[in-house]
Formats: sequence, C-alpha cells, structure tokens
Amino acid sequence: MQAKMAQTGSWFLIQSKPRQGTRAEQNLINQGYRCYFPRICVDRLRGGRRQQVREALFPGYLFVYLRPGADSWQPIRSTRGVQRLVTFDNKPVPVADDIINSIRVQIDQRESARPALFRTGEMLRITRGPFADVQAIFQGFDGEERVVVLLELMHRRQRLVIQMADVAAG
Repeated sequence: MQAKMAQTGSWFLIQSKPRQGTRAEQNLINQGYRCYFPRICVDRLRGGRRQQVREALFPGYLFVYLRPGADSWQPIRSTRGVQRLVTFDNKPVPVADDIINSIRVQIDQRESARPALFRTGEMLRITRGPFADVQAIFQGFDGEERVVVLLELMHRRQRLVIQMADVAAG
C-alpha cells in the first residue's frame, strides 16, 4: 500500500518567466516531468490578415504533476523558463484534479464550438438574432469578433455586420 501512495501525485502551479511558458514546459518535459500548459486557439489580425494562433490560457503559468517522495522538486527551480513554484506560506499547494479536469473540458468544449474561419464569397447561415436561419454571403472580418455579410433583402444585397458567434458555415 505504501508503494502505491508514493506513486500518486498532485498538480502544482509553476510560474514561468515572462513569455517563456513554452520553453519552461519543454525543459520540464525533457527532465521527465509531466506538464500541462493549457492553450486555446484564437483569431488574431497579423499584417492585415486573420490567423489562428494558439495562446496560453493562463499566460505565465503552467501545471506540473509531482509525486511527493518520488519526484525531485529541486531541479524545477533551476529549469530554464521557470521562475518559481507557486507557494503559499512557503509551501507548495496542490491544485485539485477536478480543477485540471474542468480546464481540459472547458478548452475541449470551446474548441469544438469555435467557428471555423470563413472565405470571401462563402455561404453562411445566421444562427441567432432577427435574421436567424437566413443565408448570407461572407464578405470579411470586422475586428476580432464581428463578420461582414451580404443579405438578400427586398431584391437588393444589404451589407450587415454581426457577431462571429452568430454565424455558421453552410
């Protein structure tokens, strides 16, 4: 029973150096640690073009799985990219597995519900609002969260700006 207890561990929070979360994660993995660095896909405008990029959900923080008595905590402090192990009253506090699992589920749900990027001229369907279930033609993006579409109203094409979350492909 004692050996089994030594093999169970907990997640702990690591603070990385500024903009070095990926570096910290890779170096910890190279040392044999199990890490979780939650990332999400977001759309960003770069050079006038919209791109999907993966960004840290909690910039500057990642989780490491440690087994007290089995894993050495000392190398973590000197790992490149790591600033410190987050402590309270100078003691590392475990993060409940339920919290880690909840983060994973939330990211999975967000990624599966995330609308795909659209191409100019593509047919879209408006999913919410006064024009719900109406077909529209994608024109372009208007900022980070809005799209410009063309609707056929009164035998004319009308330009409309709506929330990206209110449209779907097809």
